[in-house]
Amino acid sequence: MLTKTDLFELLSAKYKNFQIHDHEALFSVEDSENLRGEIEGAHTKNLFLKNKKNNFFLFSCDENAKVDLKLFSKSIDAKNLSFANAGYLEQYLGIKPGSVSPFALLNDKNNIVKFYLDDKLYNSEIINFHPLINTTTISIKTSEFINFLLENNKNIHIFSLDSYSVVKVL
Repeated sequence: MLTKTDLFELLSAKYKNFQIHDHEALFSVEDSENLRGEIEGAHTKNLFLKNKKNNFFLFSCDENAKVDLKLFSKSIDAKNLSFANAGYLEQYLGIKPGSVSPFALLNDKNNIVKFYLDDKLYNSEIINFHPLINTTTISIKTSEFINFLLENNKNIHIFSLDSYSVVKVL
């Protein structure tokens, strides 16, 4: 499984404009708002979900977004979504609770987890995620983040919380 250092090396090979911010451990949006300091860009919450058929989903949205899980579930045809437990999180993404981020998709070699990104984040200039651990945040241009995931063979479903629909697939 990738470590924070491995991820930094992968990013550094092609992208030079990301910033690394070390801070106290952040376990919630409230922690982030109170402890992250002045980090520029869009801040996120990341929901690792599963349904009864053991299909897995990661939804990254704006930290203040209100997500209706029933409606989200219905709109992506993934009936009965709920939060996946820590065992699945470690098994598929190789991380612990509190560190959920799309960077962890690099640990999902078989592309089991489907990734959905809030269109508001997709349209932001700079985006912030934990790099596999919740004591650090990476700030990166959203376009570079998107390119990085695509270069690593990850599909991205751009999802609108306004219309509860997928508006683009990358």
